[in-house]
Amino acid sequence: MACNLTKGRNITCRDGIGGIKAIYIAQHDELTSFTAASGEVTDFDLGGSDDLYKYLLKRGTGSVTETINASSENGTVFYTHSVNVKLHNLTKEDQNEIKLLAQQRMVVFVELNQLNASGKNTILACGLDNGCELSAGTSVSGVALGDMVGYDFTFEAMEPNPMQLVADYTTTPFDNSAFTINAIQTS
Repeated sequence: MACNLTKGRNITCRDGIGGIKAIYIAQHDELTSFTAASGEVTDFDLGGSDDLYKYLLKRGTGSVTETINASSENGTVFYTHSVNVKLHNLTKEDQNEIKLLAQQRMVVFVELNQLNASGKNTILACGLDNGCELSAGTSVSGVALGDMVGYDFTFEAMEPNPMQLVADYTTTPFDNSAFTINAIQTS
């Protein structure tokens, strides 16, 4: 049977760190190919002039969650990837970009605060197969002077596979030679 278990798991060291540092967004229709095996994305190719868009986050303003959705009656399993981010301040430029995000299907790469075995930030890929969509969001002014002013939105994907880890990088995320992107846009 193809779904036989392969290993157990010990208690790990207490060296985890929560939260996310940044997200990188690619338009799903610009994804020309990807290779994922054993839970790791080892190759990711966008068209020659297609970019990743980086959203750098303040500490404590982003999270990623994966929900396993299983039905014993139907014999099915799928995974919901959910990425929530908060961006400070309200601007017309952000408002216009968020409108575009709401119209797209995307692949969202999530750079965690968690470090991997080689000391680099762990990166997860969400929405590789079907794409993530902006599923909820708010623009808020706050009430009190110390309240958050900005955007709070969620990307969700329903996928046949769990989130995939992205192959390790050398110096900066996505500098792996197997990844084909034009550039990483930050503003």
